[in-house]
Amino acid sequence: MVSIYEAMWIREKLRKENQTPFAVLIPSPHSLAMLLIPFLLLLSSLLLIINKLTTKKGKLPPSPPKLPLLGNLHQLGAFPHRSTWELSKKYGPIMLLRLGSTPTIVVSSAETAKEILKTHDLECCSRPPLTGPKRLSYNFQDIGFVPYGNYYREVRKICITELFSMKKVQYFQSVRKEEVDLLIKSISESATLASRIQSISAKESFHSPLA
Repeated sequence: MVSIYEAMWIREKLRKENQTPFAVLIPSPHSLAMLLIPFLLLLSSLLLIINKLTTKKGKLPPSPPKLPLLGNLHQLGAFPHRSTWELSKKYGPIMLLRLGSTPTIVVSSAETAKEILKTHDLECCSRPPLTGPKRLSYNFQDIGFVPYGNYYREVRKICITELFSMKKVQYFQSVRKEEVDLLIKSISESATLASRIQSISAKESFHSPLA
């Protein structure tokens, strides 16, 4: 199968040589669409099968109907907080949404959120193991992305005793005061310069001759 440009080039060459052009198979947009639709259906079926095989079996919260690949992204709309509130009226204060291929639990009740964050806080206190934070934090060694466990407790203990204790806070008070003074001075100079530029431009526009 050749492209349209190759077929036109062959026809033009044969016309110049006074030869009868032979039949060239040129794919039409309709045939390409007919070939693409089964491929997309097959790909969606494979993704659904892989998702079912890799998903851990267990009791999950109720979830709205989802689309392949998109999940529930099409149901969020321009204001996701309002869309999730409307969905919670039908599916309850705890529901499962698929943001693409990422399962997300949405809590729409203050009582339920309090129970999750206070009673079951150990199950929900770790961040999701994403690839970006993993590379930035050297395999989750940073205190901001480290999962809850023994290593987190040790790092937190070191930060409290060596960085955030009252003695250390008072020790670096002069440094903080100096930095704050420099920040205020920089903002003041920038504001003064901006006001001068505005006054100069206003004078120039006032004294400029009318067109």
